[in-house]
Amino acid sequence: MRSIYLDNNATTPVDPRVLDAMLPYFREHFGNAASRNHRYGWVAEEAVEKAREQVAGVIGASSKEIIWTSGSTEGNNTAILGVARMYADKGRHIITCRIEHKAVIDPCKFLESEGFEVTWLEPDRSGRVRMEDLRQAMRDDTILVSLMFANNELGTINPIAEIGALCKERGVIFHTDATQAFGKVPIDVEAMGIDLLTLSAHKMYGPKGVGALYVRRKKPRVRLQPIIHGGGHERGMRSGTLNVPGIVGCGAAAELCRKEMPTESVRIARLRDRLWAGLSEHLTDVSINGNLEHRLPNTLNVSFLYVEGESMMMGMGDIAVSSGSACTSASLEPSYVLKGLGLGDDLAHSSIRFSLGRFTTQEDIDETIKRVVSAVNHLREMSPLYEMAQQGIDLSKVQWQRH
Repeated sequence: MRSIYLDNNATTPVDPRVLDAMLPYFREHFGNAASRNHRYGWVAEEAVEKAREQVAGVIGASSKEIIWTSGSTEGNNTAILGVARMYADKGRHIITCRIEHKAVIDPCKFLESEGFEVTWLEPDRSGRVRMEDLRQAMRDDTILVSLMFANNELGTINPIAEIGALCKERGVIFHTDATQAFGKVPIDVEAMGIDLLTLSAHKMYGPKGVGALYVRRKKPRVRLQPIIHGGGHERGMRSGTLNVPGIVGCGAAAELCRKEMPTESVRIARLRDRLWAGLSEHLTDVSINGNLEHRLPNTLNVSFLYVEGESMMMGMGDIAVSSGSACTSASLEPSYVLKGLGLGDDLAHSSIRFSLGRFTTQEDIDETIKRVVSAVNHLREMSPLYEMAQQGIDLSKVQWQRH
């Protein structure tokens, strides 16, 4: 049975064209980009600056506004902790959402332990932030709003331009974790009023362990207190010897996304819709989690009622999917994102995220439909709950006895 990879929101394979761009920087061009007094350093620095331009070009930024990081976790920490400490004199109130990635939630919780106040917005049933809730949460001492561009489990896209406009109006810095959106949907930091934006190479067919943070330079000029000290690299915001091969890969991956996004997004969205059409045609009691209008082209999160997600993943052969985000899937707790939408444990436990990618084929999708339908039917045949539901019994009203 051939393996099928549908977990591209967790990570993507490195595109062969990206690897080709990286290879010379492991061997011939191995210089340190901070070595300013010989050719090896100059060649490395030139490659790093080219990659900055490639990343900036995807989001309508200047290359001078791109800071290299080890990935989105570091980028989110740098943005959130950096703003909090730099602007603490102005205020100590931050706004975020309960279904953000842990790399946003945890730094915000850490700041709470340091005496900052965080407002945790509740999303609507589709995973979007309500503008009215955000407006009401704003205060005179609010210094930062951190809301993700697109949710990693649902694919739901937030009203980013509206959030940016409100933050501009109120003089509040706006950070967005765009890890899942970068390279999949159009982003314009100027038009959308974004002040800080996080991205990671390995979500867009680049290498792991490298990412970038966009930091606005004017209107307003955003300043960050660094969380890593030593050497003053990256405009003093992120010290450390630059990962030149990784940065070259990040730039090459971004450039490919910029060129291929218009056609790739359409192709992948068609495959996602084909997957849902096939599942919903052959199975009852299935539903999509997330927003059907504002969503990433590649993500489909489905609840299969009366089936436990982990059992289903084991039952459908070698198909790589997820029952939560990669950072939390080691736990058997139901997804906090789905619980945050108001889903009960039954639906949250029965949910699977399919995330398609550049190398997903129609054959992959058709084979996935076949295996998933077979696995769900097999598990439901063994489920007493499914049998009761088929008989018309309302399971929510059943009085279960304890022995």
